[in-house]
Amino acid sequence: MPPEPEPSRQALAQALSLEGAERLEALRLVVAAQPRWCGAWAALGEHTADPVEAYAYFRVGYHRGLDSLRANGWRGSGYVRWSDPSNRGFLKALSGLARQAAVIGEHDEAERCELFLRQCDPTWPPADLLRDK
Repeated sequence: MPPEPEPSRQALAQALSLEGAERLEALRLVVAAQPRWCGAWAALGEHTADPVEAYAYFRVGYHRGLDSLRANGWRGSGYVRWSDPSNRGFLKALSGLARQAAVIGEHDEAERCELFLRQCDPTWPPADLLRDK
């Protein structure tokens, strides 16, 4: 996937530097300005306390990521690796969707998402993602 424009990445970084309700509102504004950006949806899902809300944000991010991958030549198979920074929003959305699906009891979906993550990147989860938690 092509990277997001620098101003969008800066807006996301600024939103993530905030705390609590201010961060959530700033993330919503980033998503509203770039509704096709799966990374912004994933960030919103990561910082939302409600599991159903988080599930919905991750699901939108996952589907926006699929749209972007397909628009850029991906045909549903092949690697989507974490080592390429422009893929990270999609992979975070897919990972978040797997986690939240398990939380709300959608265990079959959680398993499908986990399998898809490993098909996209056999080295999942990346060590640097685990260190950030």
